Amino acid sequence: MAQRTRVELIDDIDGSAASETISFGLDGKSYEIDLTAVNAQKLRKAFEPYVSVARKVTSGTRRVVRNIQLSAPQSVIRAWAQSKGLKISDRGRIPADIVKQYEEAHA
Repeated sequence: MAQRTRVELIDDIDGSAASETISFGLDGKSYEIDLTAVNAQKLRKAFEPYVSVARKVTSGTRRVVRNIQLSAPQSVIRAWAQSKGLKISDRGRIPADIVKQYEEAHA
């Protein structure tokens, strides 16, 4: 059985059929918005005074995130934090303040 998938862009501003997706970043966060050609031009025009004087970020100037050595396996720190009622996700990076509390409790 064959399937056909159709992607239809809807303008996030006015709900009409969009013609493009625009990606942009602000305050360290990345965003995407689907817009018609008219709304895309309005967005570009609004950004133009800022873009014209901004520095372009290249791959060589991105912030480097360094791995830190944990004093115990992540699973042990997570279990300890959960047993203490601390808010921690089941996956991902363990917040530095929780690692510090764990280390202070086990020093």
